[in-house]
Amino acid sequence: MIERLLIANRGEIAVRVARTAKRMGVHVIAVYSDTDAAAMHVAVADEAVRIGPDAAAESYLNIDAVIAAARETRADAIHPGYGFLSENAEFADACGAAGIRLVGPSAAAMRAMGDKAASKDVMAKADVPLMPGYHGADQDPAILAAKAAEIGFPVLIKASAGGGGRGMRIVESAGGFDEALAAAQREARGAFGNDRVLIEKYLTTPRHVEVQVFGDDHGNVVHLFERDCSLQRRYQKVVEEAPAPGMRDERRAEIGAAAVAAAKAIDYSGAGTVEFIVDATTDGANGPFYFMEMNTRLQVEHPVTEFITGLDLVEWQLRVANGETLPLGQSDISLNGHAIEARLYAEDPTRDFLPAPGHVVAFEAPEMSRAVRIDTGVRTGDDIAVSYDPMIAKVIAHGADRDSAIAALDRLLAELVCVGPVTNQAFLRRAIRHPAFMAGAIDTGFIGRHAGALMPRRDGVPNGAITAVCARIFDSRRQSAAARADARGEPNSPWAASDSWRVNLRNGETLIFRDGEAEVSVIAFHDAGQVVLEAPDGRAIGVGNEHGGWRAYGQGNIFFAAADGTQIHLERVVPVEEASERAGASGGLTAPMPGKVVRVMVSAGDKVSRGQTLMVLEAMKMEHAITAPGDGQVAAVFFAEDDQVAEGAELLQLEPVED
Repeated sequence: MIERLLIANRGEIAVRVARTAKRMGVHVIAVYSDTDAAAMHVAVADEAVRIGPDAAAESYLNIDAVIAAARETRADAIHPGYGFLSENAEFADACGAAGIRLVGPSAAAMRAMGDKAASKDVMAKADVPLMPGYHGADQDPAILAAKAAEIGFPVLIKASAGGGGRGMRIVESAGGFDEALAAAQREARGAFGNDRVLIEKYLTTPRHVEVQVFGDDHGNVVHLFERDCSLQRRYQKVVEEAPAPGMRDERRAEIGAAAVAAAKAIDYSGAGTVEFIVDATTDGANGPFYFMEMNTRLQVEHPVTEFITGLDLVEWQLRVANGETLPLGQSDISLNGHAIEARLYAEDPTRDFLPAPGHVVAFEAPEMSRAVRIDTGVRTGDDIAVSYDPMIAKVIAHGADRDSAIAALDRLLAELVCVGPVTNQAFLRRAIRHPAFMAGAIDTGFIGRHAGALMPRRDGVPNGAITAVCARIFDSRRQSAAARADARGEPNSPWAASDSWRVNLRNGETLIFRDGEAEVSVIAFHDAGQVVLEAPDGRAIGVGNEHGGWRAYGQGNIFFAAADGTQIHLERVVPVEEASERAGASGGLTAPMPGKVVRVMVSAGDKVSRGQTLMVLEAMKMEHAITAPGDGQVAAVFFAEDDQVAEGAELLQLEPVED
């Protein structure tokens, strides 16, 4: 039996694995980078070891450091979680060489499925349906372009060695192929150290349906039903559910059997996921399905499978790693109800889902039950680090049917408070409540098709939010005044009051806030112990503690109001401080988030046109293009390739084109 388990990961998955391991009586060992020294996954472990600095390549991806930590702590097994080293065959080999069990499949299975092109050959021999495409070794751009034309546009370029949406490009026509190929190869090379790509037919109405499989070392393989992961942005999943909406039992049996055949073809042991793409054009989830890839690890979305089966998949992983047979056979596994998961990210949906790392001012989760669950590695006061994935939490709910599961998830998202970084929380609520989603009319183009409804423009700041923020300011002021009076030994002195009371005068105090680029002004009148808020034109805004459900949180002059899953960020404008902060400001194109410059495409003196890509940044595993807002000339370039930049840093400066 595994007695000492090292978890070679961080964040919510490390916390989640630790929870099951400790329940099973296993001693849990965490590893951490310098950024994560005080992280939640470290706090919940029985012991922890530093494995390197912030950069993942020098810590969580450092095989030697992880193996050394396991030896130092006498770990007899390593759980890799997902991401990082979880599908790294060299890491699996290193564990074997060190005499440490890896909670996962063999290195041979990883190699068989780790290369998308090679995996297609394996699946073809196992009679698993394949998407029309080119998976060959010849990577000459001319050959690839010819194969794309032969397949027929639109096509999808995919990194052969990767996943998570990196190294992928949709190409609508032959004219855009060369540029898309170069971008996909560059991104794949940076993310996976391998720029080989494959080309496949791109379906216009695809659904992403995957099947959870489990194998053991005794030749047994079962499936635990399917998950629909079609609601995506940037080729990455946002909402996942099980079972797939609208899928008939006979199709469920067919796709499950195909997944089991895929796993048996490589003698698979442990938890894995076989991903299929479904052509939903005419029959929704029951349309033709094609093998995409197999992930040889536990998936982010495994909790929805746990809800509908009543099983603990991490416990199964540990038992299989111990050499045990699967706890259940296929006929013993039943499907119960419906489950749905939403990924809470530190990202801005209104800015093309750009990552938004930052300080978590408050993280307040509602009480959990047997039907709702929040998996997270984040607490109040933590930071969402730029070095790693921006996921904050997984919010999961279960119900007797799909409608009740969606309703439970919606309530959970409404009650959860996460303020500080910009998040997709309000977006998630709008997505799962959209009529098309409720009706099960989903495919991977859902977000783009309904962007207007999912990301509406906010018209001003709700009165309740303003009232809550002002109440917090005045409460803080009263507490500070009372503390000063106590320190002077005059707790009851009328001169310690901070309510702006004046003799025979209704005194008003103006407070100014910045809401993005707009300014919001309110006048606070202190009347008979009550604070009455009015707009400058005399309109009533709020009274006392009547906040309409809004709660306020603050950090210096930055305030956050939260209600029903919506967060509003207000900056209080203090004239003296404002003048100081704005001194020396200058124009130019700035970094929308912290990251690394991976490509500089212009030099000082170059003439550019509106929409032209000038520079490419990489942050949180994704590339982001910096484009020219209009025609002009490059006056200066302030950063070079491989430079790290902070959010708001001026990258380039443009000037009008001289006649």
